[in-house]
Amino acid sequence: MTKQTPLITRLLSLLLLLFTIIITAEGTSYGTYDNRMKLFVFGDSYVDTGNYFTSPSYKLPYGITFPGKPSGRFSDGRVLTDYVASFLNIKSPRPYSLKKSSELQYGMNFAYGGTGVFHTLIDGPNMTVQIDTFEKLIQQNVYTKPDLQSSISLVSAAGNDYLKFFVKNGRSTKGVSKFTASLVKQLSLNLKRIQSLGINKIAIVLLEPIGCLPIATENTSYEKCNGTLNTVAMNHNHLLLQAVEELNKEIGKSVFVTLDLFNSFLSTIASMQRNHEANSTLMNPLQPCCVGVSSSYYCGSVDEKGAKKYSVCDKPGLSFYWNNFHPSQNGWHAVYKRVQSSLRKIEDKNL
Repeated sequence: MTKQTPLITRLLSLLLLLFTIIITAEGTSYGTYDNRMKLFVFGDSYVDTGNYFTSPSYKLPYGITFPGKPSGRFSDGRVLTDYVASFLNIKSPRPYSLKKSSELQYGMNFAYGGTGVFHTLIDGPNMTVQIDTFEKLIQQNVYTKPDLQSSISLVSAAGNDYLKFFVKNGRSTKGVSKFTASLVKQLSLNLKRIQSLGINKIAIVLLEPIGCLPIATENTSYEKCNGTLNTVAMNHNHLLLQAVEELNKEIGKSVFVTLDLFNSFLSTIASMQRNHEANSTLMNPLQPCCVGVSSSYYCGSVDEKGAKKYSVCDKPGLSFYWNNFHPSQNGWHAVYKRVQSSLRKIEDKNL
């Protein structure tokens, strides 16, 4: 036994080292959260993680991929906010409607599905009201100046403003250029206000290719995007990029960074279309995973007896769009990977 002791000791040391390596590797894989960084989110359903209680996002089949049940995300799983938070090495910030004093360390999500820069088709807090709520929390010292200085803001708004515009104008583009100018002007004022409240790193998403949304492609059997609507989105993004450049010049540093959803969506869709053409068993990326059984129903609809009036694709993890307006978790993950380079800019300590 005495002769075996050194060998046993060495083996125990190796096992301890191996155990330490495994634990360290697991810690790296899952991440240890950074309590210094906070994320404040403003906008619409692309970034809402649970503020709209009466929406379909709190009904099945939403949330079936993550977290396994409806959670107020307009998807089968994670949305853009979740991926940005993960990039920042923090938990996804708590929705304002579910706020608890013990869960404020990662920021706050004020985004509300269906809302926009202006008032939209739903009765919810638009971006101005969301910022008002944020300002009240600052006045109540819920968040301090140092909190804000080390924080990042994520802003996604405008899609629902265009939806209302086209609904009210019978899908006509007449007057849309003037509307875009007023929309970007107000959005610019909102961004400047967020910065004036103390946040010096702000990511604003460019408008997605609205002509590729399933609601716009269903009349072509989800075969091609609507070029007219995509041109509207391109013009919006052109003005927004100019506004962001002017804001950065005015402030004297690169506070604002844009996340190019437009080209990220198009690139991902094009890649998935090529795969679909090569293998017809893969999903057409323009086709939504979850749809109503008829035009009278939508994803999540049930009849008066509680019977489902929607269908879900076999493999949501292979889809790009979850429903007529929103990407699936798989779609968001693909888009997130394409905007990571822009996120690295806003994470830069020199900003």
